[in-house]
Parts: sequence; structure tokens; C-alpha cells
Amino acid sequence: MTDDLLARHRAVLPSWMPLYYAEPLELVSGSGRRVTDAQGRSYLDFFGGVLTNMIGYDIPEIREAVERQLATGIAHTSTLYLIRQQVELAEKIAQRSGIPDARVFFTNSGTEANEAALLVATNHRRSHQILAVRNSYHGRSYAAMGVTGNRNWSASGLNPLQVAWLHSGDRVRGLLARLSADEQVDAAVEDLREVLATQTAGDVAALIAEPIQGVGGFVHPPDGLFAGWKKVLDEHGILFIADEVQTGWGRTGEHFWGYQAHGVTPDLLTFAKGIGNGFALAGVVGRAEVLESVPAISFSTFGGNPISTAAGNAVLDYLIAHDLQANAARVGAILADGLRSAVRGLDCVAEVRGKGLMLGVEFVRPGSSEPDPALTNRVFEAARDGGLLTGKGGLHGNVLRMGPPLTLTEEEAREGLAILVDAIRTAAGVAA
Repeated sequence: MTDDLLARHRAVLPSWMPLYYAEPLELVSGSGRRVTDAQGRSYLDFFGGVLTNMIGYDIPEIREAVERQLATGIAHTSTLYLIRQQVELAEKIAQRSGIPDARVFFTNSGTEANEAALLVATNHRRSHQILAVRNSYHGRSYAAMGVTGNRNWSASGLNPLQVAWLHSGDRVRGLLARLSADEQVDAAVEDLREVLATQTAGDVAALIAEPIQGVGGFVHPPDGLFAGWKKVLDEHGILFIADEVQTGWGRTGEHFWGYQAHGVTPDLLTFAKGIGNGFALAGVVGRAEVLESVPAISFSTFGGNPISTAAGNAVLDYLIAHDLQANAARVGAILADGLRSAVRGLDCVAEVRGKGLMLGVEFVRPGSSEPDPALTNRVFEAARDGGLLTGKGGLHGNVLRMGPPLTLTEEEAREGLAILVDAIRTAAGVAA
């Protein structure tokens, strides 16, 4: 029973591992965009294991690719041997990355990917100085946590890096929120120049930034900001790392990678989550000159193993064959437009934001910009009661996050939209 499982969970797992919902769920099966819990109730999934089940559940092409690899008897060999699936996937990712003369290093998670990117960037530049963005999240390991600009996810004040912080693209609150998009870009670029002049020793290694901040509540800057930043970075030889752990693979709809909205090419790009569709698969891709900046032997025992890369190849092939980027744009517009129309006039909703199938709704106390995490939680629970799973996030825990599988249909989008709108109105005490 779920109650017994919850007690067992609490007895053996650390308390800092959160569980969603007042009555936590055990999901026991899934198909397409739907999952079923231990009590037999079905839900439409708008969060996809934190934007990880990108193609959905029980997809024959992915299952069969993994089963073919399992049937060989080889689940693991280590990267001390050639791995055909790994090489094939690396070729596809290098070609799709937009980075010239690219090399790919596979890891198990986005945290490890960002850690690897920071390692090669600091080695390449012979500096441990990093520029990072407020409200960001880059992982739970030592250096990745050090460049995370969100106190809720900073488990330690210790840091192996010297970090200087830049403004985020928050349009609800903060110093730059009151500016127009063009003014915000100009102010952020001016801020970068001042930070370099006052908070660093000059030889900064890299800037790491998410095109859309995931844990941060899907906050994102105006398109073109990264181009403004990169012009300054190039003047100093500073590398640019695009954290595409959540924004990659066409999720934003308009581009394959989030960085492409800004008209720049990063030196390093990190990826994870969706490419494995539930299998542990992540990595970093970058210019050979930069990625080769590892002066000793290094490898990832399980990174890019035959099973996960078999899944990754099937996921990427499926994504491209079915043009899921275009689907994300089309279906995401149904959700975004429907939400904005439904909440117009509700003074408890500060903003509906995001791109493609990466959308957030920020809740505030009526008539103010003060975060309202209690209302957010009521909407979150009400959506679950209505049969829809979503996520939460934001610096203040007041943002409802949605990252459905990119295979979401228009009919499912409208179904989920209706549940969500009803949940918002119910939680806010608004008459239907």
C-alpha cells in the first residue's frame, strides 16, 4: 500500500528529498502522456518526470532499441572499449549542436554535465572565476551548486569557485523588471561590464547560463541578451556555457536549442533529461580546443553506456522523424494562449511565461508582486485532484511549472488546459 511505502520511504531516505503532494503518489504504469498510480487512478502528465520523459511513456521504438541491446548480453563495457551506440549518438549530437569541430563527453546527469563543463572551462582558461546568473540552478554537486543562484537549492555556502552574479530575466520583480525588453538587454550588458571591472580579477573562465531557468520558475531574459553578453565575453576571451539540460531538443518550439533564440553559439553546451527519456544520459558538447582541456586521464564509468545510448539514439531519431519541435510550438501555443486568456483579469496571476512546452504560471497576492506559494500549492493540489500532474518552482515556490512530453496532442493540451484553468479558479475562489 502507498501508506506503507511512504512510511518505509521516510524511514530510510533523507528528509531533504522532497515528495510532491499532501498524499504522495506511487506511479506504477504509464502509456503515452498518461500515468497510473498504485490506486489505479490515471493522470495526464504535464511534468514528465521533471521534463525528462520527453517522448512519453512506453514508446515502442525506445523500448525495442533497449531490448535489442539487452539481448546482446552487454549492458556495460566501460568506455575503455569502443561503444558503437555511444559513437553514433555523439555524431548526431555534435552535428546538431551548432558548435564547430565539436566533441562530446557523456555523463549520467545534468549535474555531472555542468560539473564537466566547469572543469574544462576553468582548465582551459586557467582560472576558477565564473560568471553565473541569479535565480539559476545547475546541479547538486560541489561546483554546480556553487554556480546555482537560488538559496533553496544551495545546500552549502562552501564553494570551489569564485563566482560573480549577473541579473536574471525576471519580469515580475528585481531591478531590471520595470524596463522594456531592449532597455533590459542594455542594462544587463552594462551590468556585466561593471561586474567584470569590480568583482573579478579579469581572467574569468566562463559564464554559465540557462536560456530558460528551470528550477527558477521558467524565468527567461529577452531574446538577444546572450548576444549582448557574448560580445563582452569575447572581448575578454571568456567562454560561454549554455545549460540546455531543460531547454534542449526542441522543447522551446522555436529552436532546437534555447541558446539559438539569441543568435549566438556557445563554446560549451550541456544536455541531459529528455535525451534519455528516463534512462540516465547526459553530457557536454563543445569546441575540441576547449573540451580537450583535461590534462589527465578521465572518464565516466556509466556515462554513455550501451543501454542509455541505445535509448538516446532511439529518442533523437524519434524526435526528428516526428518533428516534435514543431509539435512543441503548435501545442505549446494552445496552452500558452489558453492560459493567458483564462487568467486575464485575475490579479493573483502575475505572469504566464515560457516557450513551447516549457510554461510557468506565477502566483502573487492580489494586487501586488508579493509571491503567494500557498495559492500555488492549492492550484497544484487541485490540478492533481482533477487528474493533471504539474510541477512547482521559482525562487519563492510560487510558480506552477509545466513541461509535458513533446508528443502531447492538441486534444490532450486542451484537456489539461481545462483542468488547470478550473484548478486556478477553484483555488483562487473565483466563480466559474
